Amino acid sequence: MSYLAKNYNRKNISFKYGKGSYLYSTDKKKYLDFVQGIAVNSLGHAHPKLVKTVNHQSKKLWHVSNAFQIPEGEKLAKKLCKKTFADYVMFQNSGAEATEAAIKVARRYFYSIGKPNKNRILCIKNSFHGRTLAAIFASGSKKMTEGFTPKVSGFDHFNFGDHNSLKKKINKNTAAIMVETIMGEGGIKVIPDWCLKELRVLCNKKKILLILDEVQCGIGRTGDFFAFEKSKVKPDIVPIAKGIGGGFPIGAVLMNKKVASAMTPGTHGSTFGGNPLAMAVGNTVMDIISNKKFLNNVKILSRYFLFKLNKIQKKYPNLIKQIRGKGFLIGIQLYKDQTEFIKKLMNNQLLTIRAAENVVRILPPLNVKKNEIDLAIRIIEKVCSQIK
Repeated sequence: MSYLAKNYNRKNISFKYGKGSYLYSTDKKKYLDFVQGIAVNSLGHAHPKLVKTVNHQSKKLWHVSNAFQIPEGEKLAKKLCKKTFADYVMFQNSGAEATEAAIKVARRYFYSIGKPNKNRILCIKNSFHGRTLAAIFASGSKKMTEGFTPKVSGFDHFNFGDHNSLKKKINKNTAAIMVETIMGEGGIKVIPDWCLKELRVLCNKKKILLILDEVQCGIGRTGDFFAFEKSKVKPDIVPIAKGIGGGFPIGAVLMNKKVASAMTPGTHGSTFGGNPLAMAVGNTVMDIISNKKFLNNVKILSRYFLFKLNKIQKKYPNLIKQIRGKGFLIGIQLYKDQTEFIKKLMNNQLLTIRAAENVVRILPPLNVKKNEIDLAIRIIEKVCSQIK
């Protein structure tokens, strides 16, 4: 009997240890892990530099209150700001906390300039911004909000790609537009660069803020440090998490100087956010992933993976509708429910996870090897041949 609550539909499998791209189960099977904690273990399992960092820092200091200065956090914040658009960083513990904080920052900014009625956030219907009460109503999905009334107000929605609806929904109370640069849970749907540019132009015209949620698609997953970088757009606020900790819980909100000025002492806080142990890990992850050579390798290998997947799609056009994604944030969209497909992949020792719109989500570590991609391709093609 398990005493854990039943809010997860867990597969009947558990793991003893992991190394790189692989997980080793308690029944002594070896699995190629292309879930990686849902894009969390950006450097795979038990990366030697991360293990060394945790061991070293754990012997010195785990936690102190944010009432005091934390040098490891100062160091990571500086690295993030020097690498990105941001001027300031607030550290959290998760993606949901980061998006909640982003919402607070947007509202607080307009309050600080004497416009407290500008407090509504415009989001894509059925997007994903986390599991807290505000975050599920930001997503606007019935599946996520059912049973959690009363509704958390302050959010309006438009459908993905419906630009006319988006423009019509902006009103005198709109504070910001918040979108995932690539929708993860929503089916690996990429917002094109031209669209991101138009969003920035629109936000400038309407004097509102642009929030780009890069919790899943950021930190090197697309081959650029942020997924929006190629568009040359500068957002006002960016929540991050997942990959920045390499498996250790870290979230953060990156902000430009304008909006950060509203976050005065007492406006936001986090007991564990920015603790020395998390920050030490984040610094090591940042040093590895922000390297130009590392990111270039992500681009090269992910293009190869997508090329191979598109060849499979052409071979099985009645099974696979589309290959989606960018970098190592990949989706195989099927014509029918993906449950059987994912199960057969797992039976062949490849771990993947579902997303909306019948999508099989594939999230290898960013340091995956070419021969591991080739193995995944062989397994995917084998499963395609087995499904009629």
